[in-house]
Amino acid sequence: MHIQAATAVDLDELAELFCAYLCFYEVGKPQPQVRDFLAARLRNRDSIILLARDKQGVAQGFVQLYAFFSSLALQPAWLLSDLYVSEQVRRQGVGEALMNAARAHAVATGAFGLQLETAKSNLPGQALYERLGYVRDEAFYTYWLALK
Repeated sequence: MHIQAATAVDLDELAELFCAYLCFYEVGKPQPQVRDFLAARLRNRDSIILLARDKQGVAQGFVQLYAFFSSLALQPAWLLSDLYVSEQVRRQGVGEALMNAARAHAVATGAFGLQLETAKSNLPGQALYERLGYVRDEAFYTYWLALK
């Protein structure tokens, strides 16, 4: 397996994986809209998307990170916004490899830490995160204000 930062060359495969990710969360979006969204993230350098490929070069999964600053720590950090592994290769270490690559990127950029959210129903994901040292935040609630 090889993990590297996605570029515009990877957009078609990445959009296909991202559509599957959205379906997992029961959010359907047309692939052209997804491709445009990802192209803008890459073009504007809004995020870092790490893409995992097998030995044959087939895209297997991705992790997307957004930079932010921790006001309490007065340091930079990363939001691990999205993690997806193709159903066909789950439980084969791809997710863990992507999580480790995200961690390595955060360390290399001098980040204070990594933050993520996951669905309460995503028990396999929670088990992975906890195995990798992530600690569930019991002190804060997450709130959302929909504007559209």
